[in-house]
Amino acid sequence: MTAVRSQAYLFMTTHMPNILLVEDDSALSELIASYLQRNDFHVRVIARGDHVLDEFRRQRPDLVVLDLMLPGLDGLQVCRLLRQESQSLPILMLTARDDSHDQVLGLEMGADDYVTKPCEPRVLLARVRTLLRRSSVNEPRLDSELIQVGGLCINLAERSVNWRGSEVELSSGEYNLLVVLARNAGEVLSRDRILQQLRGIEFNGTDRSVDVAISKLRRKFDDNAGEARKIKTVWGKGYLFSRVEWEY
Repeated sequence: MTAVRSQAYLFMTTHMPNILLVEDDSALSELIASYLQRNDFHVRVIARGDHVLDEFRRQRPDLVVLDLMLPGLDGLQVCRLLRQESQSLPILMLTARDDSHDQVLGLEMGADDYVTKPCEPRVLLARVRTLLRRSSVNEPRLDSELIQVGGLCINLAERSVNWRGSEVELSSGEYNLLVVLARNAGEVLSRDRILQQLRGIEFNGTDRSVDVAISKLRRKFDDNAGEARKIKTVWGKGYLFSRVEWEY
């Protein structure tokens, strides 16, 4: 009897993540919503970009899947507004296949990842789960674990970043990338290895998400892109998070 009650309690308290799906193609939104619901997600669908902010404030979803082409406000405008509301909200953007311009713009506006359309539901599901694992929503809280590199301190339990005594506001994507780099300080990381750790995918030779995210991190820490020292580009190999340059 005790075991039965325990199992029931665990079932009742299991968190089913809330997904806000913003997509005006009814056939596609129905396909995505149905697939996510079958995989234990609550899904709320919105078809207009100008309705997203109000819905976000009401629902406070765990993750937003956001199309680029929307009536009212386009996906890039919506992404910027959402990022102003929350730095930690995972945002997964749906972009046109092979449109690297839109993909880069989405990442610059604060999206954490993108999936090209027409999207394979299983691929979308994998990306959603990966983003949630790396967000504060589903990530286990650590009692106390710090990454300290010179004047940089990353508090993994609180998902906070302090640089030279001041807190730095980062999006969830920027924070996750910084953790990967800082954990491997002094080691050259290829784009493939970074993507494997961040999103569980291999570098396809054209994905610019890592380069965009690196550029954004450099701006946050006054690391001049022309002569970056804290996060160095090692041509033909990847990126190096320098221990020495993060000293006071």
